[in-house]
Amino acid sequence: MSVSRTGPITFEQCIPPQRMKLCKKVGEGTFGEVFTTTNEADETVALKIVPIEGNQKVNGEDQKTFGEILHEVIISKELSSLDATRMNRTNGFIGLNNLHCVRGSYPKVLLSAWDKFDKQRRSENDRPDMFQEDQLFLILEFEFGGSDLEAMNGKLSSLAVAKSILHQVTAALAVAEQALCFEHRDLHWGNILVKTTKEKTGTYELNGTSHSLETKGVHVNIIDYSLSRLEIDGLTVSCDISADEELFMGQGDYQFEIYRKMRQENNNSWSEFNPHTNVLWLHYLADKLLLMSYRNRPQSKPMRELKRSLQDFHGELLAYKSASSVLESCRLFQEA
Repeated sequence: MSVSRTGPITFEQCIPPQRMKLCKKVGEGTFGEVFTTTNEADETVALKIVPIEGNQKVNGEDQKTFGEILHEVIISKELSSLDATRMNRTNGFIGLNNLHCVRGSYPKVLLSAWDKFDKQRRSENDRPDMFQEDQLFLILEFEFGGSDLEAMNGKLSSLAVAKSILHQVTAALAVAEQALCFEHRDLHWGNILVKTTKEKTGTYELNGTSHSLETKGVHVNIIDYSLSRLEIDGLTVSCDISADEELFMGQGDYQFEIYRKMRQENNNSWSEFNPHTNVLWLHYLADKLLLMSYRNRPQSKPMRELKRSLQDFHGELLAYKSASSVLESCRLFQEA
């Protein structure tokens, strides 16, 4: 990963015109917008654009300071690097390619891409046309990870794909637990990307032992570490959400119950390592995938048996202490 070190640059310097015109908005979060475009090698990449250090509220929230977003940058870099480690290795976290600090108002091309997304999917964010020429942004360039599960709602091709997604997410979390004492803490289905792959098997390494899993034609990438925690060389990097009462007041989806369950388990202390939060999010994911699978009733006996296995997995999951213990002991992942 390279990082620009000469101070803020312009949007045009960061995203040249030929790449700018290819930008397409594909996602959003409370603090930023996500676009796809191509890089110098003509590969598709994702750009996360986050306004920082300004006085103007964004989507009803204060802008993050550089120090606050540095937390997410550090975690992104560490998780991206797990693809190259030996004892604990995974490619289940999105790769961070580049990082730039940009100054300026939002380009018209990006606003047009924002409007197109809004028309098709109804954005929950403010249109980013309010920023002035002195506004600072952090632009994180990631590898392209595919479409998020929320956008794919109801479009999984099979229960076997659902099992593979669960297996891949569990493996990635387990590796990160062992390598970095990692908790994601916000792993809703909008933060799980899926793309097609020609590779029939995926590999990961856990505590020095290599393992493989069936992809069933999909590769999973986990994204968005704004609430995450990990440890590097004995130092804890975490986000203190103890005073964010609004986060714990949501209703209408199991996602919001998970936030409250996390707070109950850690007594609202967010610096300590509690890997059971990863298990809570795996339970949420299994819940979502089972709901999606109900729309496609399995016809064959093997698929009916797999559905029962997924239901059993969902029922047993919360008894495990960590994603690592799920991966090592759960019957679902021992089945051929």
